[in-house]
Amino acid sequence: MNKKIITHICFDLDGTLVDSGNTILESTKAALDQLKISYKIDKNIFNNMIGMHFIDIFERMKIDVNDFEKFITIYKALYFDFMDLSYLYPGIEETLNYLNRKQIKVTLLTTKIQDQAEKIIDHFKLRQSFNYLMGRRNGLAHKPSPEPLLYICSELKVNPSETIMVGDTELDIQCGKNAGSKTCGVLYGYRTKSQLEKEKPDFLISCLSELIKILE
Repeated sequence: MNKKIITHICFDLDGTLVDSGNTILESTKAALDQLKISYKIDKNIFNNMIGMHFIDIFERMKIDVNDFEKFITIYKALYFDFMDLSYLYPGIEETLNYLNRKQIKVTLLTTKIQDQAEKIIDHFKLRQSFNYLMGRRNGLAHKPSPEPLLYICSELKVNPSETIMVGDTELDIQCGKNAGSKTCGVLYGYRTKSQLEKEKPDFLISCLSELIKILE
């Protein structure tokens, strides 16, 4: 790869920038409790599905949520009650500062709803490091569709081929490949090494700061 032509790095959120597994789990359980929906959630199985749409998670876990929009409304309202259970992974600020200094565009692509994604980035005081934040929006497909990544590239006027999609799940790698971008899987998130290797990303890293070595 000619490293000089990388002009844009797009990051996933959960499992890539922020370890939010406990926040997601506890706010999910609290929302289901409010709705009086019975559930049995194995934490390891749940964590291995983080990044997927909740509809797909509930289907796989056989949790019957009749009014999904009501669940999401309650879940969003409760999420920040458990925010202290989330933290940034090592190397995040160092890597973002490096990319900013190099004038490489930095964006976020998450399946979280737009306003929630923005609040989380603001909670960690990272807003100034990003050129664009992309949460789930009506009318746009979500990962693994390339549509949201192509939308970001179009907004920033960058070529998808000059982009690296960085994430911890198969959805991130598939999204990047489908868009014609380079892909980088992170091994510290919510998928196993073997799961990510099956997707054949261009790079695999154990800490986000290893991305700096890829670009140098």
